[in-house]
Amino acid sequence: MNLHQFRFVQEAARRNLNLTEVAKALHTSQPGVSKAIIELEEELGIDIFTRHGKRLKRITEPGQHVLRSIEVILREVGNLKRIGEQYSAEDSGTLSIATTHTQARYVLPVPVAKLRAAYPKVNISLHQGAPAQVAQMVLDEVAEIGIATESLSDYPELVTLPCYEWEHVLVIPKTHPLAAKSRITLEDLAAEPIITYHPSFTGRTRIDKAFAAKHLTPRIALEAIDSDVIKTYVRLGMGVGIVAEMAVRDSTDDDLVVRPGAQLFGKNTARIAFKRSAYLRNFVYDFATLLSDRLDRNLILKALEGHANDYDL
Repeated sequence: MNLHQFRFVQEAARRNLNLTEVAKALHTSQPGVSKAIIELEEELGIDIFTRHGKRLKRITEPGQHVLRSIEVILREVGNLKRIGEQYSAEDSGTLSIATTHTQARYVLPVPVAKLRAAYPKVNISLHQGAPAQVAQMVLDEVAEIGIATESLSDYPELVTLPCYEWEHVLVIPKTHPLAAKSRITLEDLAAEPIITYHPSFTGRTRIDKAFAAKHLTPRIALEAIDSDVIKTYVRLGMGVGIVAEMAVRDSTDDDLVVRPGAQLFGKNTARIAFKRSAYLRNFVYDFATLLSDRLDRNLILKALEGHANDYDL
């Protein structure tokens, strides 16, 4: 048995047993993938997959056990590579970060710049996506770190730690009647068209829950993933905007009025995620501390060892 066989089996499980997609992802031929999997099954003396003709249909019960062992083996192979990189080329390499647009645009620039100043030989690779995609990229080892508000804590294979709290804010044209109110309620907002994030991004679920708790149905005029896009449509008079506070923290938008939203929607927590049992290079720990002064190397090590619940904001 060999690592190629393990990767083919793992990728087959990830790609819904579609060997054509497996071959494309691993830059090889579909017959070669099929042959390698069959050879591994023959060596183990079990069927990892059931088949209908040449097509894989499902993972067998022993196949589930094989997949769990393969996950451990390939994870440790990845750790061995990172250990080699750590000691053979210390202070150099690539830090891959999976994150959402809001984090990449408004939160990460300063920590990334500071890391580059401390480690000029380290390249940064940013991968942007929805929170579920961020989690999957960390699981698939496309990224070493994931940063998002939603979903990350839903994956038992990930170790997640809270970084910082943030709130939504209202952005309103200066000429809008709500701009003159000192206290805006959910009832006020429900009477207006609203421009805010797509349901899978930037704490949107908390906004929806706040309205639902008051038995209100918001009039969502437009959904987007980019805070600047939301503000653009607010300026056009399409509605009241709800964005993350990071998007207006250093804003020079003199034509918009900003109102805090914590009293309406509560607080959100951004989290950092690592793959469980991963070996992290020194600059990964240092980046985490640049991201949040609540994090340090010992805390992250403790979490990776199974004590993530010992820490909270």
